Amino acid sequence: MALVVLGLFSLVKLNVDLYPDVDIPFVIITTILPGAGPEQIETDVTKKIEDAVNPVAGVDELQSYSQEGVSIVVIAFKLEVDGKVAAQDVREKISAIRGELPLEIEDPIIQRYDPASFPIMSLTVSGSLSEKEITELTKTSIKKRLENIPGVGAVNLVGGAEREIQIEVDAS
Repeated sequence: MALVVLGLFSLVKLNVDLYPDVDIPFVIITTILPGAGPEQIETDVTKKIEDAVNPVAGVDELQSYSQEGVSIVVIAFKLEVDGKVAAQDVREKISAIRGELPLEIEDPIIQRYDPASFPIMSLTVSGSLSEKEITELTKTSIKKRLENIPGVGAVNLVGGAEREIQIEVDAS
């Protein structure tokens, strides 16, 4: 009987967290080069980033993905490595080679793997409107309403149609 009471007492006092505070030493580098093919991404971006971050102390495994317009480099560190220190070391290495990367790239995004930062919810917006109209509606109305909900950390939009202007020069 005492064991049951002790078990119930422990159950009430036991902290439960959807994403416990665990330091998993992974760093992900995402670099976007609009309009570039996978081969160009591989040679001009991915390979240079791999060469720069490979000597960082504690690297256990390095994986990379070169796709149309985007390079993703995933670095797994040994478990005893502090994830914050590893991410800072990677930032310094990427800053050192920034001048060697194509001028057209967007600044590389360097993120530590943090289970608590994953989205709790993902939404897809569709309808009879055009892609441009749905994108505008999502930006101006839906995103703002979601951001105003207490406890919402961030609202990120992925996809949609961005307005762009194309200028063609007539050489004659």
